Parts: sequence; structure tokens; C-alpha cells
Amino acid sequence: VQLVESGGGLVQPGGSLRLSCAASGFTLANYAIGWFRQVPGKEREGVSCISSTSDLMTKYSDSVNGRFTISRDNAKNTVYLQMNSLKPEDTAIYYCARRMNYYCSLTRGYDYYGQGTQVTVSS
Repeated sequence: VQLVESGGGLVQPGGSLRLSCAASGFTLANYAIGWFRQVPGKEREGVSCISSTSDLMTKYSDSVNGRFTISRDNAKNTVYLQMNSLKPEDTAIYYCARRMNYYCSLTRGYDYYGQGTQVTVSS
């Protein structure tokens, strides 16, 4: 199982980034995927998740709801996180993770994480 994040970088406040999570070693269509972020010295925060059920249910933390959009392309074995209206407080390392279930959760049930990609929002 491997998850590889990409798309991070430096962006000005109000800008946008799209993160990608490339999955390999398992059938992406059978698993929910989540995005998490962590700032050094703070606990990891669940940002968003998407189920693998037919309705592709999604969840967002209150801090990103309305600004971030998660999506998945099972044919490309990739999950995306579109981040708009970025704020300095969005600065963190962003990780994607595989959940041991079809259904979505922002907190528990994840067994594999990627290595992370740095997102810095600063002027």
C-alpha cells in the first residue's frame, strides 16, 4: 500500500491549490480516503474525507467547509483536495490516508498515511 501526496507549495492568502493523493498497491474504489493536516507541536486534524459508496459522501471540518472540495477518480487511482480562499491558518503538512471502510470519518479508522506535502499560505 502506498499513498503519495503532491501539489503543495507556497501561495498567497486568498489563493488556491489542488492537492493530489496517488494510491497504489490496493483497489482505491473499495476504500474511503481522508485528508489530514498537522502543524508542528499540534495534533493532527481531519480536514476532509470521501466515501467509496455510490453516493460518494463527503465530510469537511468546520474550518475548511465551503472553501475546500474533495473528489476522487478511481480510474486514475487518485483523490484530490481543491483548496480555495486559503488563509495563513491553513499552513500545515497535508496527508492523505486510507480508511479501513467504505464510509467516511474525520477522526478514526485509518491504517495507511502518505508522507505528506507542505502547504504554506503567506504573503
